[in-house]
Amino acid sequence: MNKRLDSIRILVQEMIGSLDSEIQRQEACVQLYGVSSTASLLAKRRDQNQEIAAISGLLHDYYRFNTGIIEFPGINSAETVRPILRELKAFTTEEQVTILRAIFYRDYRDRTHGPLDEIIKDAYVLHLYFQNPGCIVKQQDADRLQQKVFRELGIPGDCIVEKSNQEEIVFSNVDKRMRMAEIAEDLGRANIIGLPGDQRYRKICKYWPDRAIYQVLQNSWCAAFVYHCCFEAGFLMPIRYPNGKYRLAGVGALLEWAQLPETGFFHIDKHNGFTPQRGDIVIYEKLLSNDSHDHTGIVLACNDNEILVAEGNTDNQNYSSVFYRDRWHCILGYIRIDNNYEYQFNDTYNPIL
Repeated sequence: MNKRLDSIRILVQEMIGSLDSEIQRQEACVQLYGVSSTASLLAKRRDQNQEIAAISGLLHDYYRFNTGIIEFPGINSAETVRPILRELKAFTTEEQVTILRAIFYRDYRDRTHGPLDEIIKDAYVLHLYFQNPGCIVKQQDADRLQQKVFRELGIPGDCIVEKSNQEEIVFSNVDKRMRMAEIAEDLGRANIIGLPGDQRYRKICKYWPDRAIYQVLQNSWCAAFVYHCCFEAGFLMPIRYPNGKYRLAGVGALLEWAQLPETGFFHIDKHNGFTPQRGDIVIYEKLLSNDSHDHTGIVLACNDNEILVAEGNTDNQNYSSVFYRDRWHCILGYIRIDNNYEYQFNDTYNPIL
């Protein structure tokens, strides 16, 4: 008996058992256990650690099945299981990093990483290929299978490759910031109550995989409100920017992300001609406490003296609203996301344990 692997299986089975439908439970079982077994096989063949490979395979898509959110499955799964692995106290720091990187890099199959990372990528595409015979695969996955895995395992045949038609690429003219402001205004005026009985609050919380997330965010969901509006408007980001100090359900994480060299979205009112506009994110400074960057919202309008804002958890009173605030009182600055922004991460993932 392998106690560590069995512990992860129990954890995964509990998550699967909590899913709403039999179809969801079946899909999760087939994929998570299938990739785990395939990863163990490849690890054996490549003289790598089978136990760690099997565990990584079991957890590789944990977030997607747990939340139903399909974006950033590997990246968000790594962040979801990071505290779980730590709290189990069954893995060394090195083992935790190895598992988390293998899960994280599953989304980067167009690149080459460490031995276990490659095992999980290969196990994932190989499992999907055999689970869905005749399926159409992306070029990057076809290359991985045909040029590497099939040859290694002596498997004959080719993949049906997804055709790339450059003419079908459509560049959207949608103003995402304006869309975000519309969403925020609608939600703000809806007077959402930060309790699990309010379905709209549950939608705001759906990204965050903590078991007690409704209690965790209660009276503290202003940043989660902003993240939800961003996501709904098309500004897609993982729940935690890689190597960031905090998850994006916190104001500090939004501020940290906006000040990265690759973003540079943070601005101060009147500096270099900056003036707040509809669709900007406002970061308050010691507005409701003695803590820095302690509150946030989305700007709907601006005049010489006031800004009209939509906020979740207004004044930490656990409801959403739209109202005016003093433009010159307790404001650290503003985040203006470029309408063409798309998440990219090309650095090394170093999980915070």
